[in-house]
Amino acid sequence: MEYCVFTEPQQGASYDDQLAFAQTAERLGFDGFFRSDHYLHMGDGEGLPGPTDAWTTLAGLARETSRIRLGTLVSSVTYRVPGVLAIQVAQVDAMSGGRVELGLGTGWFAREHEAYGIPFPAKRFDLLEEQLELLTGLWSTPAGETYSFEGAHYRLTDAPALPKPVQRRIPLIVGGGGPRRTPDLAARYATEFNIGFRSEEESAQKFAGVRQACERAGRDPASLKLSVALPTVAGASAADLDRRATRIDRTVDELRGDVNIVGDRDEIVAKVERLAALGAQRVYFQLLDLQDVSHVEYLGEVLPHLPR
Repeated sequence: MEYCVFTEPQQGASYDDQLAFAQTAERLGFDGFFRSDHYLHMGDGEGLPGPTDAWTTLAGLARETSRIRLGTLVSSVTYRVPGVLAIQVAQVDAMSGGRVELGLGTGWFAREHEAYGIPFPAKRFDLLEEQLELLTGLWSTPAGETYSFEGAHYRLTDAPALPKPVQRRIPLIVGGGGPRRTPDLAARYATEFNIGFRSEEESAQKFAGVRQACERAGRDPASLKLSVALPTVAGASAADLDRRATRIDRTVDELRGDVNIVGDRDEIVAKVERLAALGAQRVYFQLLDLQDVSHVEYLGEVLPHLPR
């Protein structure tokens, strides 16, 4: 089992806030620090000081951490053309000494595209499929050779396919609740399949679906890592839980149930043990208040008690 801190900086976080979270997570033994890739605050509030670009942030963190994995959950195919994204990710991988992972998805938040003038086509799944093929093609092209591609949306002609990542294969995360196309894409291109914000029963169903997709593709299902990303409110006391829930405009009662990770050490351990029994191999603890580093520190106290 692996355990990662997962943040949503568009809700209101500076680079320094993210740095504090990443360095604390690294010090306490977490396996990864991941962030969303969004440019607009969601819900009430202003999201001050404003958005930070995901890959610019990860480049900075690459130089200010030494061990922890770094990545997006997930970048949208609408933000960056795939040739440029391949260069960005490979460069940050080099800057980190080979610690980068890329989560890639279709994108969904139309309003942020309107706000910043980013095209948002109605149909985006074909973009995701072509980008996954392009990225893997560029990174796997031997040095000294070129890569060309012609699809419905992108065309590359004799790309030098440089720079190369430090890792032999950049981990690619594909996720979502689609019944067929998403699992099939994960089986073809991904190293990890992620399901977020779903009940334990739904997560088990999605895991079964992607295993079947691997079998259809002739891939060993055991070669695909399975993960969950879940909103988390943790604390040693009821007062701690109430305070943290209030900070994200929720109540503890609203957060409890079959989806989120809520409670003290024993409750978190029990939840993670159930997730592991369903097949999860990595858990992303989604923390929404990036001014509360003590939240990471409490989870760090829980970490040694979680299954490995």
